[in-house]
Amino acid sequence: MINLRKGIFLTLISMIFLLKAKAQEEDLLKLVEEDKPQKEIVKNAFKATRIINTQSMEFLAPGTMDFTILHRFGQLDRGVNNLFGLDEASMRMAFDFGITKNLMIGVGRSTYKKELDAFFKYAPVRQSAGSSAFPVTIALASGLTLNTLPWQDPVRQNYFTSRMAFFSQVIIGRKFSEVLSLQLTPTMIHYNLVPTVDTSNDIYALGIGGRYKLAKRFSFNWDYSYVINSLDKNVYTNPLSVGIDIETGGHVFQLHFSNSTGMNERAFVTETSGHWDKTEVRFGFNLSRIFQIKKRKED
Repeated sequence: MINLRKGIFLTLISMIFLLKAKAQEEDLLKLVEEDKPQKEIVKNAFKATRIINTQSMEFLAPGTMDFTILHRFGQLDRGVNNLFGLDEASMRMAFDFGITKNLMIGVGRSTYKKELDAFFKYAPVRQSAGSSAFPVTIALASGLTLNTLPWQDPVRQNYFTSRMAFFSQVIIGRKFSEVLSLQLTPTMIHYNLVPTVDTSNDIYALGIGGRYKLAKRFSFNWDYSYVINSLDKNVYTNPLSVGIDIETGGHVFQLHFSNSTGMNERAFVTETSGHWDKTEVRFGFNLSRIFQIKKRKED
């Protein structure tokens, strides 16, 4: 009887020690998991969803709307009588919406060719740090434009679809440091109607762009597109824009110079006619204001 009690006692003591060891092991595992760096999406590679003309790798937060005004004055070579282009203006007004963390849509209206446009941008993979880090953001953007000018030849049979053009692009970008971000943007523009039978309906271009941070709220931005097969190489050239981003709280103010007049993808990729070496360059600005239109979910 005494041996039985002694055995039960020793068994209980052993179970207590085993449970205590198990708890300590779980605590140690928890500490290891807490010390392990968590996956974190890299943000603020650019301060806006466009570098200047080109879509950037950035996305709007879910439930927000970005109201943007893109404005270009006339060419600098117009001289003092035209106040170096300031007497003229071309603009695009747009409303962009953040749907999810990696999906946004937008609509816009341009004075250039009185075009309406719409697009979406989606990132299946975003640059991240920590656990399961990924080195770059890969985003897909696609959209359409609609020319609303009167028909050039109203007598002939004209089709509504002839007013439309489409763009598709891949955005591959990386924030290398708090100072430098770079991206590549292969792009295709498709025209439903082209000037001649010898003109390709598909125009291909390779865009590059970047941001170099100069100070806490200032950065130098640029974007350039090399157009591989132009509509007319005697008329059109490659678009190049350079400028400065200024962040002022809820606004992002971009001051820039560009040789393009149009400010949607179809227009600036395929119909840029200004030449930098001839000062056929326009001063302009982009103004972005973000509004919260849907209540944020609690984390």
